[in-house]
Amino acid sequence: MVETPEDDINHQRLDLLLEPYFSKYHRERCYPGLIFRQGKRKMVQINVPARDLPILLQAMPSTDNDPDSGKNRPEVKGHAEEIKTYVVERAKANRPWVLGTITANVDEHNITVHELGRGLCIVVIPNKVKLDITDGQHRKSAIQELVLGNESHLISDDDFPITLILEADKRQCQIDFKDMAQTRPLDKSLLLSFGEYSGRVGITKELINRVSMFQDKTEKIKSTPATKNRLIYTTNYIARFVSCVFANDPADELKNYEVEAASGSLAECLNQFFLECHHTRYIVEKAHQNLTVDDISRFKEECLLGVSAGLEVLGRLLYHTYAQDDNYFNQTKISQLAQLDWSRENELWRDNIVRIDLKPKNPAKPYKVSFGGSAIAAAVNTVQVKLGWIQFINN
Repeated sequence: MVETPEDDINHQRLDLLLEPYFSKYHRERCYPGLIFRQGKRKMVQINVPARDLPILLQAMPSTDNDPDSGKNRPEVKGHAEEIKTYVVERAKANRPWVLGTITANVDEHNITVHELGRGLCIVVIPNKVKLDITDGQHRKSAIQELVLGNESHLISDDDFPITLILEADKRQCQIDFKDMAQTRPLDKSLLLSFGEYSGRVGITKELINRVSMFQDKTEKIKSTPATKNRLIYTTNYIARFVSCVFANDPADELKNYEVEAASGSLAECLNQFFLECHHTRYIVEKAHQNLTVDDISRFKEECLLGVSAGLEVLGRLLYHTYAQDDNYFNQTKISQLAQLDWSRENELWRDNIVRIDLKPKNPAKPYKVSFGGSAIAAAVNTVQVKLGWIQFINN
């Protein structure tokens, strides 16, 4: 949009309107703001430079075993450091980052709000007044550590929004914290689906589009795949699998992996495996719209490759077929894995990831899958011994 001379005049008029306030309160903290009402209370939104946050905001966490000793919970150890690391890594890489709005409260009588009309205002906060955090204490701690540390230059030009609830009643502030803390956590699949296109997130997204077994059969939002929607996997299942393939660790983010090369090699590997494996061939070869709910239900109930534990076992086994320097999966070993019997009934999985359920819902199917790390590791070792990849390992 091109600004006109009239726009310049309007900007000058606004500057003339605001300047007397900033001049009068130059010894105090003075911010433009927006007034709004919500939940029968008056609130103000202000934007604060990073340098002001450490002296403007204060957390009042509960102490010992007394919830009433503060206005919010004690800090969760390590969470502020996680936020700080996120900001630093993104800032150093010159990549975008975002932190949500901090919510705080203050007695309306302790600050001055000059209403300018149409919800615009000037907020004056005396130097002796602190804003009590209702939501965002970990963000505040992370920003404070950055501002006061050697990496302050990374956020020196950044601003942080604060929603200010004009509330003096401590009990109501505690209720506000509880109400804000009830937000439902986002499912991991949704977070991954909206994650940055790099590392394991990028590889996962590519696989979902390029591997026939995953395409149209993956839940990208919720935490579990609905059989009635003919879904087998979730984005989170596949992301954990990808990390196992390349790092033998389901939590590794694979930050140093190039998405196109890694996903291309793994997609080729998986399309070979799923086509050669008789448990999955009919799902791969059949168009998704022609698959029935019974097809999907039977596969998930009978085949280990239809559950996340089985997929993790496959990922850890593929790790031992991968030559990282050449970005190559050993096709002979892939075929060996495809020829295995991946059904829950197979003795190969007994007493590692498959246990006998003493009280099964269906007596004809008494097999219970174990999702524990030790069970998965035992299954991987058992397969490697059977295929002659390693000698027997006594756990």
